[in-house]
Amino acid sequence: MTRVSIIGAGYVGLVTGVCLAEKGHQVVCVESDAGKVERIMRGEPPIHEAGLGELLRRHVGRGFRASAAIRDAVVESDVTLIAVGTPFDGKAIDLDQVVRAADEIGDALAHKADYHVVAVKSTVVPGTTVGVVRERLELASKKRAGADFGLGANPEFLTEGQAIDDFMHPDRVVVGGVDARSLDRLCELYQDFGDVPMIRTNPSTAEMIKYASNSLLATMVSFANEIADLSSAVGNIDAKEVMRGVHASSYLTIRESGRRVAAPITSFLDAGCGFGGSCLPKDVSALAAHGQALGVDTRVLDAVMRVNRDRPERVLAHLRRHFPSLRGRRVTVLGLAFKPDTDDVRESPAFPIIRRLCEEGASVSAYDPVANPPARRVLGDAGIRFCDGLAAALDGAEAVVIITRWKEFEAVPELLRGADPAPLVFDGRRMLDPGAVARYDGIGL
Repeated sequence: MTRVSIIGAGYVGLVTGVCLAEKGHQVVCVESDAGKVERIMRGEPPIHEAGLGELLRRHVGRGFRASAAIRDAVVESDVTLIAVGTPFDGKAIDLDQVVRAADEIGDALAHKADYHVVAVKSTVVPGTTVGVVRERLELASKKRAGADFGLGANPEFLTEGQAIDDFMHPDRVVVGGVDARSLDRLCELYQDFGDVPMIRTNPSTAEMIKYASNSLLATMVSFANEIADLSSAVGNIDAKEVMRGVHASSYLTIRESGRRVAAPITSFLDAGCGFGGSCLPKDVSALAAHGQALGVDTRVLDAVMRVNRDRPERVLAHLRRHFPSLRGRRVTVLGLAFKPDTDDVRESPAFPIIRRLCEEGASVSAYDPVANPPARRVLGDAGIRFCDGLAAALDGAEAVVIITRWKEFEAVPELLRGADPAPLVFDGRRMLDPGAVARYDGIGL
C-alpha cells in the first residue's frame, strides 16, 4: 500500500484517485474549489463518467478523500501526482497550474524528512518535468531531485466514457524517472495490475509517448476522413465499405476466441464529423507548436489539424445537396458531447456545425442524452431549441444530423417511421442502416 496525494480532482485526478483506492492505496485528492471538495466527500462525482460514482461512494471516507490542504496531503503521503489542467492557447500549453502545483509541493517537501516522489501525470510537452517542474520543486524545497526526492512523469491513457475500465485494465503503464529509485516507487503503484507492459524510461521520453500516442489516433481519424472525401468525389464508393476492407488486414486484426476480429484501434479509422474533446485537438496542436518553436517543420501534424477543421463544412456541403438554401429549414442536431458516454463538450464538432447552420438561417433544435446543460453554457442564447428527449427533438424536423454515436440514436428510424414528409437523416457517424429511413445520407457516400 502506497500513500498517494493527487493535485487536482478533475477528470484525470479523480479517476486516478478512486481507481488507486480500489487497488488498496490510500489516496487524497487536493482540490482548491471548496464546493467540489464537498461534493466529492458526499460521494457525488462532479463529472459524468461511467462507474465513477460507484467507486467514489465505495471508497470516500475510507481509502479515498478530498481536501484543500496541499501541504498536509504531501507531507502525509509517499508519492504526489500532479494532475492539473494544461490548456493550449494556440501558441503553447499553459503551465501556470503545473508551476503553481510544483511550488506548493516543493514548499511541503521542505518540511518533510522522508524520501518522496513527485510525478507529472498532466499532459505536458517533452522536457517539462526535467525542466520547469524540477527547477520549481528544487527552488521551493531547497533540495535536489534524484538525491533528496524523486521525480518522474507518469502519463495517463484514459478514454472518456470508459476511463475507469482503461485505468483498471491498462494496455500499458508508462513511467519516466530521473533515477532508478523514482522509477521503482512509481512502479509500485501498479504492481497489482497484472501482466501489463511496464515501460520504464526517462521523463521526457514518457512525455513524448503520450503525445505520440494521441497524435497517431488523430492522424488515423483525419486519414479516414480524407479517404471519405475522396470517395464522395469519385462517386459510387462507400467509404464505410472501404474502411471495412482496410480493417480486415492482418496488421489491424487480433485473435479473439479463436477468430480474427478488428483491433480496437480501427475505431479511429472510420470517417465521421472529426475529432474533439480535451485531448486530441489540444495535444496535436501543442506538439506541432512545440516543434515549430524548436525549428522543426511538423507538416503531418499540421495537415491532421487542417483536415479536422474542414469537417463542419463537409457536413454543410452534404446538407446543401438536399437543400440549396438552409434558411428557415428545421434542422435537428443529435449529439453535443464530443463522443458518447461523456458530458464533455470541449472541442465538440457539434458546435461549429450548429453555428454554421445558424449563420445560414436554419432553425436549429439540439439534443444530447447528458450534455445539454454544458452545451447550453457554451452556445448561450443563440436561438437554439434544446430538447429534453429524442422524440421531441425529431418532431417536425426537415433534416436530422447525427453528430455523436450515442446508442440511444439507434432508435431514430423507429421514431421517424411514418413521418410525412420524411426528413433527411444525415448520418455523421455512419451508425444507422441506410435502408432504415426513407431519406438517408452520410459521411463518405
